[in-house]
Amino acid sequence: MLELTMAAVSSEEAGATAGMTMAEAPSEPGAALRVGRDGAVCRLVTPEDWLFVSRVHLEFLCGPDGGWQLSWLHGSQPDPSSEVRLTIGEYAQTVPYGGSVRLPRGASGEVVIQDRTAPRSVNVGFYHEV
Repeated sequence: MLELTMAAVSSEEAGATAGMTMAEAPSEPGAALRVGRDGAVCRLVTPEDWLFVSRVHLEFLCGPDGGWQLSWLHGSQPDPSSEVRLTIGEYAQTVPYGGSVRLPRGASGEVVIQDRTAPRSVNVGFYHEV
């Protein structure tokens, strides 16, 4: 099972955090959880006017072995207006635009979508229950 929690954070509003939302999916091949502005496709939906997040920005996909990978899907623009960072414990890395990263089994951590033009972010915590 993969569990996600999401918070939209903007320091423009004195550190205000928009509602915390949650989603989960069983660790079965082909299971997917998506994060973005399109509520018809994404289980975790960001504010519609936060254009630094694509309609479908992140995808957590379960592989044939029950392991999960995180993908930053390539959007409609050639250059993104955000950056994506993955943190697991002391380990941190930038996820490349259009790239994927395998999540360690049983890991927990955070994925941050950071706006490059304003002090706001989308923080997605994850927990992979084995």
